[in-house]
Order: sequence, then C-alpha cells, then structure tokens
Amino acid sequence: MNVITIPKKLAQKDDLIILPRKEYEKFLNWQKNIKIFKATLAQKKDLAQARKDFTKGKLINLEDLK
Repeated sequence: MNVITIPKKLAQKDDLIILPRKEYEKFLNWQKNIKIFKATLAQKKDLAQARKDFTKGKLINLEDLK
C-alpha cells in the first residue's frame, strides 16, 4: 500500500482533487478536443450593440420573432 501525505493547506482550501489515472487521462484527451471560439471584429461589434440594446430594453421575444 502506498502512503501519501497531503499538506493541510491544500486540504483546507479545496485545492486538491484525487482521480484515478485513467479518469485523468480521459479528461486530458477530452480537453484537447475542445475548440475555442474566437470572435471576429464584426462579431464583437455586433455583440456590443446587442448588449446596449438589451440594457435599453429593446428586445424581441421568441413569439414575435416567429
């Protein structure tokens, strides 16, 4: 049996996670397959405008959109 010592600082801060190696490897493989969305300048401008419209209350509900 292997014995490990966990520092109290780690255990108190909830900074410690223990996983079986296979589960950790699955997580790493899953993480590599995530594609990160990078918005274009036009999309960023559209999003900023949409946020302004939202704060002003300029909204369309789903029924009106249909």
